Amino acid sequence: MKPSAPALLLSLCLPIASLSDPATECDGSSQVEIGACVSDTLARVDATIEIYLGFAKNSAAELDNVTGRTVTVPALEAAQAAWVAYRDAQCEYVGATFGGGSGTGIAINACKIELGRDRVRELMRHLQ
Repeated sequence: MKPSAPALLLSLCLPIASLSDPATECDGSSQVEIGACVSDTLARVDATIEIYLGFAKNSAAELDNVTGRTVTVPALEAAQAAWVAYRDAQCEYVGATFGGGSGTGIAINACKIELGRDRVRELMRHLQ
């Protein structure tokens, strides 16, 4: 059963519109305002990832303790490192498709938001 506190936190940090483009969630009238909003959203998503990663590490440590093995925590840490590398590479690719245009930074951050929201859901799935 999933903890109720993490589920509540997820619902507060990930808006219903999480399936839309994060840049369109920001109702700025200029690219500067949209960029600032997307940066703020990314900071909240990154903080949420860290919270859920902490929950997942605690759950993994409990499983390792119960089974007498030490494989779950290292596996989670390896998965997280691989995910961060993938996120960064994928979002750099997305940014490159903007050809150096002024929306590049917004596109990179929007990509990181989308992938980060997916990562939170994935981490939540594996809580004990």
